[in-house]
Amino acid sequence: MRLALLLFLALLPALLTACYPITWGLGPTPEPLVPTRIPDFRLIVTITPADADAALPTAAAISTAPPVSTPAASPTAPARVAALPSPSPEPSPQSGKVSRPKPTPAPQVNWAQPASARDRVGVGVPLGGLGDYAWGADLPGWYLNWQITPRAPHPANVPFAPMVRLSGDGFRPALDEIVATAAGQPGALWLIGNEPDVMWQDNVTAEQYAAAYSLLYSAIKAADPTAQVAIGVVSVPTPLRLAYLDRILAVYQARYGRPMPVDVWNVHAFILREERSSWGVGIPPGMVEDKGQLYEIADHADMAIFRRQIVAFRQWMADRGLRDKPLIVTEYGILMPDSYGFPPARVSQFMADTFDFFLTARDPAIGYPADDDRLVQAFCWYSVADTVYPTANLFAPQTRAITPTGEVFRAYLTGLQ
Repeated sequence: MRLALLLFLALLPALLTACYPITWGLGPTPEPLVPTRIPDFRLIVTITPADADAALPTAAAISTAPPVSTPAASPTAPARVAALPSPSPEPSPQSGKVSRPKPTPAPQVNWAQPASARDRVGVGVPLGGLGDYAWGADLPGWYLNWQITPRAPHPANVPFAPMVRLSGDGFRPALDEIVATAAGQPGALWLIGNEPDVMWQDNVTAEQYAAAYSLLYSAIKAADPTAQVAIGVVSVPTPLRLAYLDRILAVYQARYGRPMPVDVWNVHAFILREERSSWGVGIPPGMVEDKGQLYEIADHADMAIFRRQIVAFRQWMADRGLRDKPLIVTEYGILMPDSYGFPPARVSQFMADTFDFFLTARDPAIGYPADDDRLVQAFCWYSVADTVYPTANLFAPQTRAITPTGEVFRAYLTGLQ
């Protein structure tokens, strides 16, 4: 078993390079987070800062606009925003107009004040649909799958949070698909990007992120004024990552002359090393530092560190006048294997301890006033079932049988009824 693990780790850079166009440095084998494959094709559209910030008056104007061809960005251009192609909708035979799905009511979480403790508990679903797994009466309160639409089977009574993925070339899927989806599920929480601070995830600079966010925020709000838009997460709430967020806010303010509009704040809460050419999450794009928080593997499930990170992020929000915004943790868990010291009992204990913390932690100085000064309004366990990082699985990917950690999850949710 150990020999197989060592062989896998030795081959990991080659496997990831096949999926990601990145350059690997010397040193220990990097260990990425949730490697979602980037499609092999892109339709790149260059968006100037003025274009990205332009008000988009109506959903129809966005969704029916013809493709735009523009010259490649000059070396001094601050950002490029791109979109993947998607099938064109069919015109209605009666009117000749493009037919778009009509908005239909769907359950949504009140992110300011979730109605129940159950509503606060979310899960990430890397494989299949949420309804593929035997939840019984213990369905989570909400979920995400790193895409803008849920995969079937999708339980109609569980809210879904769509996510737009970013890259240095732009975003995916295409803007017309994003707009149509936003119009068709009013009131949804939209997540703009997944770990833009990590080179093997969305991997964008602060300048690139600000331009993409401005365009997507305007488009989603035009399609659905009731939508909630959340900033893309940093993987670890450390001083280095908070400096990266500060840079995004500063770039947005300087470029558009106003504060960045964020309805819901969002963070991941892993405990991983920040160092170039090492395991963990590396250094955010565009930053010159070579080292940040040098966590060790043994720190990966340290509850004291975990609590400090969440408090630090809420303090950062309060210091910037953002205390009146909800905070959600959209991904966290245990990525290290059992053989590194993370057997099911330890993983399950960590999960239960973090649930306790999220549901009870309050602070009258930095907590969210509309939610009884709680630090966190909702949170999302990684994950339901994954073959790449299976340590914290609630179900086995191959058999869909519930795991020991899944049994603890089920018992915890039963206790919240």
